[in-house]
Amino acid sequence: MSERYVRVGLEDAKFIGGFWGNRLALIAKEVIPYQWDALNDNIQGAEPSHAVENFRIAAGESSGEFKGLVFQDSDVAKWMEAASYSLLSFPNAELERTLDSLVALLAKAQRPDGYLNTYFTVARPDARWTDFSFGHELYCAGHLIEAAVAHHRSTGKTTFLMVMRRYADYIDSAIGPEEGKKHVYCGHPEIELALFKLFEETGERRYLSLAEYFVDERGRKPSFLKNEPTFSGPGKTTWFDLDYHQAHKPVREQDSAEGHAVRAMYLYSAMADLAAETGDPKLASALAKLWQDTTRTKMYVTGGLGSHSVGERFSLPYDLPNDSAYTETCAAIGLVMWASRMLLLGPSREYADVLERALYNNVLSGLSLDGKRYFYVNPLDVAPRLDEFRSDLEHVKTERVQWFGCACCPPNIARLISSLGDYVCTVHSAASTIFVNLYAEGEFRVNLPSGAITLREKTNYPWGPSIAFTVGPEKESSFTLALRIPSWSKTYSCRLNGDPFAGAFSPNGYLLLTRSWRKGDSVELSLDMQARFVYADPLVREDAGKLAIQRGPLVYCLEEIDNGPDLHAISVSPDAFISESYDPDTLGGVVALSLEARRDDTSRRPDYPYDSVAPSTHPVTIVAVPYFAWCNRKPGEMLVWIRAGSPRPSS
Repeated sequence: MSERYVRVGLEDAKFIGGFWGNRLALIAKEVIPYQWDALNDNIQGAEPSHAVENFRIAAGESSGEFKGLVFQDSDVAKWMEAASYSLLSFPNAELERTLDSLVALLAKAQRPDGYLNTYFTVARPDARWTDFSFGHELYCAGHLIEAAVAHHRSTGKTTFLMVMRRYADYIDSAIGPEEGKKHVYCGHPEIELALFKLFEETGERRYLSLAEYFVDERGRKPSFLKNEPTFSGPGKTTWFDLDYHQAHKPVREQDSAEGHAVRAMYLYSAMADLAAETGDPKLASALAKLWQDTTRTKMYVTGGLGSHSVGERFSLPYDLPNDSAYTETCAAIGLVMWASRMLLLGPSREYADVLERALYNNVLSGLSLDGKRYFYVNPLDVAPRLDEFRSDLEHVKTERVQWFGCACCPPNIARLISSLGDYVCTVHSAASTIFVNLYAEGEFRVNLPSGAITLREKTNYPWGPSIAFTVGPEKESSFTLALRIPSWSKTYSCRLNGDPFAGAFSPNGYLLLTRSWRKGDSVELSLDMQARFVYADPLVREDAGKLAIQRGPLVYCLEEIDNGPDLHAISVSPDAFISESYDPDTLGGVVALSLEARRDDTSRRPDYPYDSVAPSTHPVTIVAVPYFAWCNRKPGEMLVWIRAGSPRPSS
């Protein structure tokens, strides 16, 4: 049996209601149809997409000019991936027909040599492979390949896969280490992880070799990127140098997260794929350093990445401003992707904790509760009047919008949630161990050397602390069930068939239950979900003297609708008692938190905006709601980090 860690594939994962099951249903029933309308410019008042029309023009079915951004094709690709994966959980004959017709359109738009890109077919037919800095040709190819793999996994149909294999074969004939080929790579990583998926789906090792080439070539000197006109063209300041493309050093020499946050996450994901497949120790070592730098010095409490709006990029360690945070939804999605791949290098709750943090907070905040409005940027401090006036905050939207001219995030959310089954469990067959990394109501089928195992999971997570498993091996067999104990859970308890069970707690953060299992055996894990205050590293200047609130995996925030304006005037004692209550009528049903605080008197106006007299304060009761759900009721201020007041005097 394999010595590698592998995922329990989404084909073997079935979400049954609960937090994630309901969101998968929302994606299938509301988001995918809505996004199809958006891609076809059928949403009144939304920014136009023209993405599907570009393919019609390229295919000769329509006339007109290419419209949109150079990477507009990727919006269609990500939607196709989301729709394909959705079919596994929610079969839909009409959606399948739509996909079939779209696949036929892409096949018609493909050039005779296999090339497929509407921008360089329609708008710049003589400029193929001339702009690797910002042309996004290989980036779009990667997303189309991922979509084709998803379509094949979900439907078994081969047409789309064959279209993209033709394109991948053409790319392999044009680019690579051999003499006569272009020695290049894409400024925006994506093709690397897509080729790895294509290798896994087809078994064709040429695709693995090409993925390795793209990773190995990045950062070599002298850099061909610097010779491209677009590399330092208009608007390209110092923030768009080689580090912006993660091309400042060969990848095995990189030890800090630099540049465009999404590009970095996609590159690190591909590096992790290759490290797991090849066992390359230098890749694994570089990934460990990059992980530490990213998650310990450049990640927000919400799992957001990229604090610098210019270049959508990383800043210096601990530079994590709240009101100007960029924290693009796609960057958090990329972090989820990278963390899931790090788990394949060896289970660690650190990877799963970060995956969960980004998923429940920064990713979900990008999507409205009805699935029809989106955030691209996810700040932690919003004051609408300031955000709408100040030029340095012009990237911040104070309300989710229907669509974007640059709409990379909406279909990216849809494809991630539709493929969530890939992220729940990992398996080490040789050790007969099932690692449960994410908790969700559902049924998951796992194949071990001793036979198939079914895990039926019942839970109200993330609202309730109890996670109950019913274990169903095909026959009585010995294996280990490893349950992640999140780092936020200070205590936990476990019961096996109703009796207390200690198990063994592993150094990597999992509770190990090793025994001979019979069909119907039950395990109940109870975690400590008590809401707590959390504090930033003292080196995070913007959060000094402040606290945030977290309950389970969820970060909380204050909203103006609950607490009035001027949220910055509120302070909370570090020993304040936090009251919890589940409200089924608020924000689709959430656990809301209430606690006593103090508010500065903002009504008193001194002669100048400064005074030698401290502001007077008065007691207030404040309400906090999950960050992911903010701005689903009424626009207004929002705040994650609250001023810490003085501890209560001892009696």
